[in-house]
Amino acid sequence: MTAATTVSEAIDQLGRQPYEYVRTELVEPDWRRFPGWSHVTEAQWRDAQWQRVHCVKNLKQLRAVLGDLVDERFYDDLAADQERLATMSLLLPPQMLNTIAPQGGADLTEQFLADPIRRYMLPVAGDRDPVWPSHPHSSRDSLHEAEMWVVEGLTHRYPTKVLAELLSTCPQYCGHCTRMDLVGNSTPQVDKHKLELRPVDRQDQMIDYLKRTPGVRDVVVSGGDVANVPWHQLEAFLMRLLGIETVRDIRLATKALAGLPQHWLQPKVVEGLERVARTAHRRGVNLAIHTHVNHAQSVTPLVAEAARTALDVGVRDVRNQGVLMRGVNATPEALLDLCFALQGEANILPYYFYMCDMIPNAEHWRVAVWEAQDLQHAIMGYLPGYATPRIICDVPYVGKRWVHQLAEYDRERGVSYWTKNYRTGIEHSDGEALTRRYPYYDPIGTLPPAGQRWWERQGLRAV
Repeated sequence: MTAATTVSEAIDQLGRQPYEYVRTELVEPDWRRFPGWSHVTEAQWRDAQWQRVHCVKNLKQLRAVLGDLVDERFYDDLAADQERLATMSLLLPPQMLNTIAPQGGADLTEQFLADPIRRYMLPVAGDRDPVWPSHPHSSRDSLHEAEMWVVEGLTHRYPTKVLAELLSTCPQYCGHCTRMDLVGNSTPQVDKHKLELRPVDRQDQMIDYLKRTPGVRDVVVSGGDVANVPWHQLEAFLMRLLGIETVRDIRLATKALAGLPQHWLQPKVVEGLERVARTAHRRGVNLAIHTHVNHAQSVTPLVAEAARTALDVGVRDVRNQGVLMRGVNATPEALLDLCFALQGEANILPYYFYMCDMIPNAEHWRVAVWEAQDLQHAIMGYLPGYATPRIICDVPYVGKRWVHQLAEYDRERGVSYWTKNYRTGIEHSDGEALTRRYPYYDPIGTLPPAGQRWWERQGLRAV
């Protein structure tokens, strides 16, 4: 290379980089491309109540929005999935639906079928694995969170951290929801469990436990989605948490920052969030919002505005915890595009990508551990170090582990083994908890033929 040759010229001579970054400004897709929203004004679109009232909950409402732009093949496939396979009922705010097939066009059917957001928000029967729709070791509560409830809705899984499930509803229902046994309406396949205590009694018990358990310093406030908790109730609960001296971190879990950003832009919510953030700052508590975005199409100007507003009023961080899913984001390009949209355009820190959990009828989304390892390797070096997400395997009875932290791996049968360095809330008397190896299973469809035959010979069937 001569002195006059630039680095970019040298790269062109040697070959292009595996991923080429090009800054892309965020765009709000024009909702008026859909017949059912052709007369919706911008003021209506920005109104959180309008968004909630006009959520799509069934095929009739979906047809009313899409009109004849999507043909009967799609509706029939969607109906079949809802009847036979779906673990979550339909619920899409207009904001979320508007990010599917954002380019529009005369015939949306093929665009809809191929769209990454459609694949997990509006799954159809044709998406599912026809041979192994579920792994034989899948389960409704795949992470065993309810087993670790110390009071109703409060999971004490890690030594210093708890998960507080305040309610069992969300503004939108994702097809891959890890809490599909509790969250949302029952489906023909899944009779959902119910929270039994009144919200005020459940919150009282949570606060009482945290006061009695000074070893807990970190509380994830979730559900469901905290955006469905009436703000005055959520603010009151957060202020009670901030009154516990040993609580040092509070994280608000809400996919609605992406699915219904209008909620987080309401004046009463913004003003209340500022009161909570000021109190947290005064008491030295780290207050963060954790959202759930799986594809760059979901990152729109409204989402960026909601994130910036939260930061402006004093929330310390807005972070993203996506889910790694085949057909949605399980390529280096899709992950990097999403991370640059989050970090560069919306001030949302790419934090984790979880491997999709082993719930029923999820095999078409799940990737093998080796695939996740390859993806982690592929995205290194492009983003700032602090904004390079970790790809995580959430191993039952173990917890979050970086995908390279396994202890042993049988690639042929798709069984990885993991160890841990702490006891969960149900293992205090288990003398082998810290020496046991815990298994995790790759999707059978990703195994070599010998491995697939081995599973067939076990006589196990999909759950």
